[in-house]
Amino acid sequence: MSRIFRKFRLSQISESRSGKYFIYAIGEIILVVIGILIALQINNWNQARNDDKALKEYLGKIRSHTLKDIQWLDSLSIYRTYVGLQCKKARKSILDKTEEQNLSLLMSCGSAFMDYYFRPNTSGYEALKNSKYFGKINNTVLDSLLTNYYRIVDDIAQNESSYNHYVNGQENYLSTQFDRSLILATAFLPPDSLNIRATPQSEYYEDFAEYTASASYRNVIGLAAFQFESMVNQYKKLKGVGNGIVTEIDVLIKN
Repeated sequence: MSRIFRKFRLSQISESRSGKYFIYAIGEIILVVIGILIALQINNWNQARNDDKALKEYLGKIRSHTLKDIQWLDSLSIYRTYVGLQCKKARKSILDKTEEQNLSLLMSCGSAFMDYYFRPNTSGYEALKNSKYFGKINNTVLDSLLTNYYRIVDDIAQNESSYNHYVNGQENYLSTQFDRSLILATAFLPPDSLNIRATPQSEYYEDFAEYTASASYRNVIGLAAFQFESMVNQYKKLKGVGNGIVTEIDVLIKN
């Protein structure tokens, strides 16, 4: 009988130890799982922080490039506004048949033949588009601004290309009709240098009068008087969107 009770007590002790060991094992497993979850969370947090840093570097480049674009737009606006106004005055003089009195005005419109182009720095934006971080700005205010910005850039490129192509054609034709050596000399040589030459000043003016009276020259004046204003308006529109991009990037970088 005593043997039976002794076996019973031993079995109870064994079962108690097994139960405690089972609870301990479960606790160990839970701790391991919690440790893994914490490690994953830390890894995800570090990855998110690295991604955020990389995105901000891309945005910083776009911001810098946009600011430089705006400076170039300001310079182009000043140039085209001035030349456009000169061409409008020259066009009025032509309509009023006062070209002879305003020959110097018509001469100043020769700047309308210069083929300037607005060439934005797109490298920062293209780099972001080709990176894995581009999705982070999808359907955001910045995404909308950038899309609008480069749509206007394309419109400007088409406008400038159309104008410059036409002007180059007119200039090439004029080159076949006139000896422009006197005109170029007046444009690029200082007055003191011209005064000591054998060619009298009156001959320069005669050459200019004939040159500026040509249909091709006046066609360019007329086009510049109209189209430069349109170009400047496009520059202003793009500048406004560009300032919006810079402001939006400043907000994102600070967050």
